[in-house]
Amino acid sequence: MPAGLRLIKKYPNRRLYDTQTSTYITLADVKQLVLEHENFQVVDAKSGEDLTRQILLQIILEEESGGMPMFSAQMLAQIIRFYGNAMQGIMGSYLEKNIQAFIDIQAKLQEQSKAFYETNKIGPEMWTQFVNMQAPMIQSMMTNYIEQSKNLFVQMQENMQNQARSMFTGFPFQQPTEKK
Repeated sequence: MPAGLRLIKKYPNRRLYDTQTSTYITLADVKQLVLEHENFQVVDAKSGEDLTRQILLQIILEEESGGMPMFSAQMLAQIIRFYGNAMQGIMGSYLEKNIQAFIDIQAKLQEQSKAFYETNKIGPEMWTQFVNMQAPMIQSMMTNYIEQSKNLFVQMQENMQNQARSMFTGFPFQQPTEKK
C-alpha cells in the first residue's frame, strides 16, 4: 500500500474499520475524509478487493437523496446509456477532465476573491453580497465553457468521420442496392 494512503476495511456486517484510528467509522466519516482531501482506500476485509468506488457511489447516492440533488433523472439516464456503449471510455475521461477544469476555475476564482477581499478589507456582509452577485457571472462563464467544449467535441467527431471515410474509400465495398 502506498505511503500516506489510509486503509479502511469493510467487514461482512457492512461496518467500516479505519485502520489508522483503530475505530469503526460511518459513511459520514468517509465523506469527511473526502472533504478533507485524505487519500484512502476501502477494501473488503476478507478478500482484499478494492471497494473504494462502491463506497464513494454510496455517499453520492445519499447526497442525491438529500434536499438538493446535483444530477437530474435525465442526466442519470444519459450516464446509464453510456455503459456498454463504444463511447463509454471517452465519456468517463470527458467528464473527469471537465470536472477537473471546473475545479481549476473554482480554485482560481477563490484565489482572486481572497486577494480582493484582503486588499479591499470589506466586511463579511459586503463580501457575501459581492459573492452572490458573482453567481450569475460564474454560471454564464460555465455555460460558455460547456458550449465551447460541446462545439469542440462536435468538430472532433466530424473530423473522425471524415478520416474514417477517407480511409475506407479505397476499399471495394459493395454498395447497397435499392429494392424495387
